[in-house]
Amino acid sequence: MLIMNPPEITVTVRPQYLSEQSDPENQQFAFAYTVTIRNTGAAGVQLIARHWFITDGEGEVQEVKGLGVVGQQPLLRSGEHFEYTSWATLPTPAGTMRGEYFCVTEDAQFFQANIPEFALVMPRTLH
Repeated sequence: MLIMNPPEITVTVRPQYLSEQSDPENQQFAFAYTVTIRNTGAAGVQLIARHWFITDGEGEVQEVKGLGVVGQQPLLRSGEHFEYTSWATLPTPAGTMRGEYFCVTEDAQFFQANIPEFALVMPRTLH
């Protein structure tokens, strides 16, 4: 059962286009994103699983689910943060990502922390 008033978890994301891993001629656009998860509440929380919705420029949605993030299930005490970098590829030069983390408090209460939608965009270059 999810608790109704979850602890304060703040999620921020910094996306970046990866030109060296992209192949625009073959519709492969690579993006890195660095996520910072900050526990601003009073209780410790542990991130257990993730659920991403990756939407390309054509509106096609890919869902990604799994345990932890980058092979870890970090425990964040009050005031602590965890940062990691991961990546995604799209068949279009622009898209969006959003999602949620499934977490548990130190007293075994489950809750979801929303990951706000962010844009994945290949920068345009001028010649």
